[in-house]
Amino acid sequence: MHTSVMRHFRRLLFLVGMTAAMFGGEYGFTQTPAAGPLGEFAPLERWRASVLAGDEVGLKALYSDDPVPKIQANGIVTSADADVDFWLGLKARSVELEIVAVIDRPWGTSVVFKAEVQLPNGQILRITDGQGWKKQGEQWRLVSSERADAPHLKQPSDMNKNIYPADADAQAEIKEAEEKAATQHKRVLLVFGANWCYDCHVLDLAFHRPDFAAVMAGYEVVPVDLGVDEKKNLDLVRQFEVPLNKGIPALAVVESNGKLVVSQKNGEFEDARSLTPEALLEFLNKWKPEAR
Repeated sequence: MHTSVMRHFRRLLFLVGMTAAMFGGEYGFTQTPAAGPLGEFAPLERWRASVLAGDEVGLKALYSDDPVPKIQANGIVTSADADVDFWLGLKARSVELEIVAVIDRPWGTSVVFKAEVQLPNGQILRITDGQGWKKQGEQWRLVSSERADAPHLKQPSDMNKNIYPADADAQAEIKEAEEKAATQHKRVLLVFGANWCYDCHVLDLAFHRPDFAAVMAGYEVVPVDLGVDEKKNLDLVRQFEVPLNKGIPALAVVESNGKLVVSQKNGEFEDARSLTPEALLEFLNKWKPEAR
């Protein structure tokens, strides 16, 4: 998603069960009356019930009028009406939700879930959605959504993997990776992201696919942590010309001598949940080291 509002929404997708003490201050989360036991969120249940009932009026009432919701589907910016039409158009017989994260924030609540929708023909459609909910008066309403229909890449069921350790020294890790790359005829793949970023977890899973092993063998991979507010390691962001305003995760490829080969300019992998393996492989194969 390329707007500042949507980037802010994605910044809020932290791990379920994290304690406020891990971040402290403004970045700790608190429970609200809308949130029940872990993995439950009452407004989401009302939304699901409206989808199942085919209740267009009730479903539309759950979307914010002001501000206008920021909606993205399969990497394309769309609208609340289009989102409603999509869900109602499925004519779902059942909608099973697997909650990945429910995080209460000062402005509202972020919910990431995977859905298995049984269609009228009996087939199952799998969907990943990240929704932002804000309380307006006494009513919770959707202010953002980022949806991937029938995703091609494996979607994580949690965000527990510590891809970006808080105590990692990115400068030192890049130097070490460059030294290894120099002796093994590799390049260094820098992955700018953060543990709160769902799409960063999708991308990490993709890198470990068996069919990616051959191309990944040409890279030393270094995760570069941007932190809670995307202000960490900004010196490396500038050095490797990464446009954070286009979203994360963002990739840069570096020679073993530290020279930048390429960095993403248009947020190509920012919506990793909607990517195909072929699109990711195309990038990795294009910039891998040339065969000797």
